[in-house]
Amino acid sequence: MTDAIGVILFTGVIAYAVFGGADFGAGFWDLTAGGAVRGSAPRSLIDRSIGPVWEANHTWLIYCLVVLWTGFPPAFAAITTTLYIPLGLAAFGIVLRGSGFAFRKVTLRTAQQRLTGVLFAVSSVLTPFCFGGIAGAVASGRVPSAGGGAPLSSWLNPTGVLGGVLAVVVCAYLAAVFLSSAATHPYPDEALHRYFRRRALAAGIAAGIVCLAGVFVLHADAPRLFHQLSTRGLALLIVSAAAGLAALATLRARRPRLPRSIASLAVATVIAGWGVAQYPYLLGTHLSLTQAAAPEPTLWVLVAVACTAAVLIAPSLAALYVLHERDRLTSSA
Repeated sequence: MTDAIGVILFTGVIAYAVFGGADFGAGFWDLTAGGAVRGSAPRSLIDRSIGPVWEANHTWLIYCLVVLWTGFPPAFAAITTTLYIPLGLAAFGIVLRGSGFAFRKVTLRTAQQRLTGVLFAVSSVLTPFCFGGIAGAVASGRVPSAGGGAPLSSWLNPTGVLGGVLAVVVCAYLAAVFLSSAATHPYPDEALHRYFRRRALAAGIAAGIVCLAGVFVLHADAPRLFHQLSTRGLALLIVSAAAGLAALATLRARRPRLPRSIASLAVATVIAGWGVAQYPYLLGTHLSLTQAAAPEPTLWVLVAVACTAAVLIAPSLAALYVLHERDRLTSSA
């Protein structure tokens, strides 16, 4: 039962990494698109692509917090009392990002549009960096079981910074693949397709460099995690690398769903690799899933609630994406 709750929790983490990651990455490309004239076309595509669905993706974050809080309360307490700075910054970034994205559409003055655009773009980079730092702190064992760990050094360390940088780069890669595909359907724009295809390639190379550097960082700073990733999680990391390269190769095929699906697989498998390497511990090597688990009756209720949520959330989000695609098709007709 404890393992089942762990799988349920990590399923939410993977879903948020894929769907939320694509949205955060879009903000990165908004930030680097250039001035008002040069960046107008990429920003317009970004707005059209994420506008109807960007808030829905945070459903998975709430899902993860509820499962962690209910299923593993000691771990939830330890994480929130140690990593309250990156958690607070991430929450603040989500609020700023939403405000900036919403208000830049209705503001009329150029200065106000620039300010709200900067808020949207900068917070889109800050938030995944904080989430990556949190993951690095948890994986490297810097969150004490009793909580109250070092508020800064727990996540501002080599593994935490590696996690933050990798999160930003992976989000940028995922978004570039999605946006490159979006530029081919339903109204093809060859210039924008090439624009984001080049950025997807650059982000993929950057992700590879960060991962290569991460090998040395983890070997020195988190040896247990390095060992587990290079043994138990190695197969998933190989699949992730192969899928990442395949997504870039299929961008030329003009089949929008194919590269998006393969890129999502690349992100999902690297997150799953971390989960496999972390098992059976929830925090470093000092708090296991069994030690942190709530009483069994609570876990049974949580399983029932998670199954109900899956039945309600997954089809609803799927319907939202389908309706979004149909609306784009209708608009282009």
